[in-house]
Order: sequence, then C-alpha cells, then structure tokens
Amino acid sequence: MSDSLTSLINAGTKLWLDSIDPELVRANRELGATGATSNPIIVSNLIKTGRFDSEINEVMKTGADDNEVAWQITDHMVKDAQTVFEKVWSETEGNDGYVSFELDPLIEDPELDLPHADRVARYIELGKKWSAGHTNRMIKVPATPAGIEALEELAAFGASLNVTLIFTARQYEAARDACWRGAQRRDSLDHFKSVYSIFVSRIDVYTEQQLPNLQEETQGQVGIVNAKNIWAANQKYWSGKGCPLQQEMIFASTGTKKPEDPKWKYVAALAGSDIQTNPPATNDAIAEGDVEFNRQIDLPVSELVQQDIEANVDFVQLEQVLMREGISKFSKPQQELIALIGEKRAAISIS
Repeated sequence: MSDSLTSLINAGTKLWLDSIDPELVRANRELGATGATSNPIIVSNLIKTGRFDSEINEVMKTGADDNEVAWQITDHMVKDAQTVFEKVWSETEGNDGYVSFELDPLIEDPELDLPHADRVARYIELGKKWSAGHTNRMIKVPATPAGIEALEELAAFGASLNVTLIFTARQYEAARDACWRGAQRRDSLDHFKSVYSIFVSRIDVYTEQQLPNLQEETQGQVGIVNAKNIWAANQKYWSGKGCPLQQEMIFASTGTKKPEDPKWKYVAALAGSDIQTNPPATNDAIAEGDVEFNRQIDLPVSELVQQDIEANVDFVQLEQVLMREGISKFSKPQQELIALIGEKRAAISIS
C-alpha cells in the first residue's frame, strides 16, 4: 500500500472504490479499499469491454429479455466484488466491507413518468429482491421523494441501505429519519446499517455555473462545507441511539472537475471519518503522489465562508437542479445498457 493511502486510512477514513471492475476491485483491495459501489455507468462500461460476453451469452440462453440480462449481469458483478470484501465484513462484524447495488434508475425516468405510489412500491419490491440472502450487500436508493418513502419499509425488512444522490441537509434528514423508523421496527438493531452518500464536487460545479458572484474564497468550497455540516449533524443524531454498527456518511463525487485542482482536493478536505467512494483515477493519483493526509473533517470552517454560503446559496434550487441532472445521469446509462445488451444479442444471432 502507498504511504499516501496509508495516511488517509490512518486518519480515520474508510476507502471504498467507485467501481466494481473485478481487476480494479482486487487492485484497490490491495491498496486498502474496504468496500465498493456500483451504478449503471460502471456496469455499461464493463460490458463494452467484451470481458463479460460469455456470461451474457449464458444468461441469454435462459430466455431472459434484455432488461433481465442487464440485471443478472449486474448481480453477477456485484457478487464477485462482495466476495473480495467479505472478509472485511466478517472481521468488522458488519460495520464495513460492503458493495452497493443500485436499484433500477428507470423508476425515476421522466419519460416513463410512473405515479409516485408505483415508484415507492417498485423500490420496495426490488430492494427486497436484490438484498435477500446477502450479508455484505447494500441496496442503493436515491434520495428522491419515492426513494425516501421506500426506506422505512426496506430498513424494517432488514436491508442494509446506501441512500444516494444527496445534495442537501433536507434530503439527508428525511432519509435518515425514514431509515431510523424502519430500524425500530426490527426485532434487533444488531445488523442495522445505513449510509448516506453526499455528493461533493457536483455542488462546486453548480455554484461556479449558477453563482459566479460568490466570494473568491467561497467558490470551490461549498461542496466541502455542505458535506462537513451534514457530517456533523449525522454524528450528533446517531449519538446515543444504541446502534451497534456505525450509521455513516459517504463522501461521493470526490473526483475533481477542474484540471488546476489537486486530484485529492476533496479527499484531503474530508479526511478523517466515515467513508469516501473515490474514482479509480483518484485513488491512483493518491497512491502515486507524495501526500500525507490528516484529519480535517471536524476542523472549523471560516465564518466568512459560512456566512457567504448561508446568504447566497439557495439550497432548494440547488437540490432541484442537481437532482434533475443526477436522475438523468443514471437513467440514460441504464437505457443505454439495455440497448447494449440488445446489440450483443443481435450480434450473436447474426453469427
């Protein structure tokens, strides 16, 4: 393991990989990663490599349609990653070592426009289906109105939950409260595990585009300040709840978007607690760099920056814009994934 990644982990950060590529999962496990997450973009890109053609062919022989093939292959990939991290899960008694399985993004597809109640029912149905029989699998549910409404039932069922696409404290609080209501319906809290994925760098992209008049020292820091504030609220909320396992924040979208920023800008600023799901390129840059990370997550934020954010950032509007973008970023790749399976099926038929 590189000295830089060792210092990050020693600072208190759990390192998860933002990929389920089998080669990257094993390589990053060697670098110190203790978990992983998946999404349709990752799955689609893996299928494009052709490395899973034999598995796809076998599933097609069962008579599965393109959508079913896509989900069975996703399940296969996630299971493979779970095997790599299963020892971590056992050694931490269920506190770490998870791989996230994202539920169908098409539930929120604006073109399908499913009624709210149908979306909630679908999340519950799929969450139960894909979590059943798994120990170190997390069910990834977006912090949309329907996703949040489904959380209580899924938590009560016994699913470990990763609530994703969180941009604001409002979303976090609604998701957290729903998970806790569900947890209290269980016979025991022993295996209750929930994490809340706050997206960081996308917020700074938004403020640069939409709020160019922020003070210079504030611009590029809003995502970090927002994440730190929600982290502090999460620490306070779960204190004294009596949960044997940690209910944690995941700092997601930690890759930098501006070439002039250090690749580890967000990694460094949020070092010291909970979980970071870093893109492979970010972990590679850290591993190759000579960086020493120290705990920063609970260091105070500049009062002037905090005041500038409170006065000028409309988090209601920010949430609306970024959620629209986020839903599109995942629903379109899912459609493309299904189409890609169809292309492979046609190629097999022709040959």
